[in-house]
Amino acid sequence: MFSRPHLPLCLLLAATLLAPAAFAAAAADTSPGTGSHVTQLLARHDQVKRIGAVALSPDGTRLAWVLEGKPSTIELADADGRHAHALDVGTTLAACGKRDIAWAPDSHGLAFIANCSKDLTNTQAMHNDVYLADVAGKAAPRELARLSGYARALAWTRDGKALGFLYVPGATRHASATAAGKAQVGVIGEGDVERQHVASLDVASGAVRALTPDALYAYEFDWSPDGTRIAYTAAPPPGDDNWWVAKLYVQDAHAGATPRVVVDPASGQGSLHGLQMALPRWSPDGSRIAFIGGLMSDQGATGGDLYSVPAAGGAVNDLTPGITVTPQWFAWTSPDALLVSQNARGKVQLAAYAVNGNRASMRAPYFTLPATIGAGGAVLSVSLSADHRKLAFQQSSFEHAPEVHAGALDHTPPPAVTALNAALKPDWGKAVSVEWTNEGRHVQGWLLYPAHYDPHRTYPMIVSVHGGPAWGVLSSWPGMGAMYAASGYFQFMPNPRGSFGQGEAFVQANRKDFGYGDLRDILAGVDAVEKMAPVDDHRLGLTGWSYGGFMSMFAPTQTQRFRAAVAGAGLSDWQSYYGENRIDQWMIPYFGASLYDDPAAYAKSSAINFVKQAKTPTLIVVGDRDEECPAPQSFEYWHALKTLGVPTRLVVYPNEGHHFADPKHVHDVLQRSLDWFAKYLPASK
Repeated sequence: MFSRPHLPLCLLLAATLLAPAAFAAAAADTSPGTGSHVTQLLARHDQVKRIGAVALSPDGTRLAWVLEGKPSTIELADADGRHAHALDVGTTLAACGKRDIAWAPDSHGLAFIANCSKDLTNTQAMHNDVYLADVAGKAAPRELARLSGYARALAWTRDGKALGFLYVPGATRHASATAAGKAQVGVIGEGDVERQHVASLDVASGAVRALTPDALYAYEFDWSPDGTRIAYTAAPPPGDDNWWVAKLYVQDAHAGATPRVVVDPASGQGSLHGLQMALPRWSPDGSRIAFIGGLMSDQGATGGDLYSVPAAGGAVNDLTPGITVTPQWFAWTSPDALLVSQNARGKVQLAAYAVNGNRASMRAPYFTLPATIGAGGAVLSVSLSADHRKLAFQQSSFEHAPEVHAGALDHTPPPAVTALNAALKPDWGKAVSVEWTNEGRHVQGWLLYPAHYDPHRTYPMIVSVHGGPAWGVLSSWPGMGAMYAASGYFQFMPNPRGSFGQGEAFVQANRKDFGYGDLRDILAGVDAVEKMAPVDDHRLGLTGWSYGGFMSMFAPTQTQRFRAAVAGAGLSDWQSYYGENRIDQWMIPYFGASLYDDPAAYAKSSAINFVKQAKTPTLIVVGDRDEECPAPQSFEYWHALKTLGVPTRLVVYPNEGHHFADPKHVHDVLQRSLDWFAKYLPASK
C-alpha cells in the first residue's frame, strides 16, 4: 500500500528513502568502504532542493511553491518564474514548517498552514495554525486560527469568505496509516478514537466549525460552486482502517447538517461494486459530482475509472469503461469537459475528456511525459488558473531533478521556470522504459543502468518491487531510491499486473492471486532485460517495501533465481496478518472475502506456508509501530529462516511506522541494505 508523499501497502522502499528525513546526514555503525559510499551519496542528495506544493494564482499571474527543508519556506514569483523570492513570514514563523498553500480567489491572499512543533515519535499533541499572507503587501502574515490538532487540504470558497480543510482535533500523529501507530496497550479498540472532520474557517471572524458529524471520519471533500454544500467521502472511525468502505456524502455546509449518502459502493451494483472512491469534485454547474473509482490498495494512491453521480443522488455512471490508462487526478473545466492527468504505461499523460451524458471520451492528449508531475501533494496533480488556460506543477524524471514548470495549457509541455536543481547530475546511469508481453498481457517497467556503465562487462541486478499493489513506477528523481544503480548494479523496477498504467482490468488482474501472476510478470521482465543488457543471471537480488516487502518474502519460496533479498515492512502470513494489521478492510476487495469466510484464499499467498523452499539470504527491516505491515509479520519470516538455517537478519526500528521519520533510522536502512547486497551480491565481481 502506498502514498506519496504519504503512503500505505503501496509504499516503495524508494519512497521511504525519499522522505525528507532521508537527506539528512546521520551517524550510523557502518562497515568500511560501503559506509563512506552511502555517506557520500547522502551528502550529494542533500544538495537537492525539494519542492513541495505548487500553486498558480487564479488570475494566472503569480506562482507560489513550498521549498522543503529545515525549515521550509514559501517562494513567490511571477508566473514565468521571474522575481522569485521567499515570502516574508516574520521571525515567529521562520523556524516553522509551512505547507498546504492555497491562493485566495482574488489572487492577492495566500493561505497556508504552519506547524511549529517537531515530534518524530508521534506521541505529542500537534498544533497547526492557519495564516493568510497579502502577497502584495509588506505586513507579516495574519493568523486566522490556532488549531489544537492536525489540519490539511485548505480550500477556499469561491467568494473568498471561508476556508475549508480537514481537521483532526487533539491529534498526536498525521492522519495517515503510514504514520507510527499509537501504542497498543490498555483496553484495545475502545475510546481514544480520532475523528477527521471537514471544517470551515470564517476568514473575517476566525471562527472554526466542524461541518461533518462525529459519527463519520472524512477523507476528502469539495465545496459546491456556490459554497452552500460540501461533498465528501467518509466512513465511521477508525479512519486508518475504514477508507476502503467509505461512502460519498453531500450535506449543507453548516454544523449540524444532515449528511446524505449519494454513493455506497458496498450496496450498489455495476463496476464500482465493492471498490473505492477518491477525489470527489462538483461539476461547475453543481448538477453532478465526479470522482475516481477503482481497486485502490491505499488512500492517497488514487487510480481507476472516472465516474459521476447526480448531486441529488441517483445512478452511478462509469464514464470511462474499458480505457487502457489509469486516471489519477482530474478537474472539471466546463460542465461537459474534464482535464485528466493519467498514467499511460509508466508515463504521465495530460488529456481532455469530453463528457457526453453518461460517457466521457478522451481527445488527443495535450502531451505525454517520461516524468512525474505534481502540484498539491497528490501525484500527477496540476494547479490551474481560473480560466483553465494556464497550469503549473513540479516535474522531475530519472534524468532531471525537480523544478517548477508553468505555462499555457496546450500541446507543448510547460517549461521549467526555476533552475533550483539545474546543476545536479544523476549518480546513476541512463534510464530505459522496458516493455514485454507475458501470458497475453503487455507489461512495462523501468531499468536504471549502473553508474559508469561499461558495456564490455556483466553486472548484477537488483529487482525493486513497488508497493501497493495498486501503484506504478513513473520516471522521477529517485534520490537514494537509486542507491543500487549508483553503486554498480542494474536496478529494475517493474509494473506487473496489479499496477496502474494500463486500465482497471490490469489493476484487478491479481485479485486472489498475490505472488503468482505478478511474480511471473516480473520474472518475464527479468528475462526481457537480460536480452537487452549485460546482466549476470547468477547475481540477481530482490527488494521492496510493503507489498514489495511481501514479494521479497514470497518470491524466494517460489523460485531460487534471486541470490539475496531485502524485505522492508513485509508480510509473511496473510492469515495472521488479517488479525494483526489495523487496516484489514483493504483485504476483502482483493481476497474476495474475509479470512474467516475463505481462509484458503489467504493461505494460498502466504510465504510462511512454503518457507521450507526458501534458500535466499534475506535482510528484514520494519518499524515497531507499523500499522500497515506490523512487525510480527517480519518476526515470523525471520524466525522461519533462522530455524531453517537460511542466512537472515531482522532489524526493528523504534517509534517508526510504515513510513520512517527518524533520519538516523533511514540512514541505517540504506546502509544495511547496501551492505547486505554487497556481501551476497557483490557489484565488483
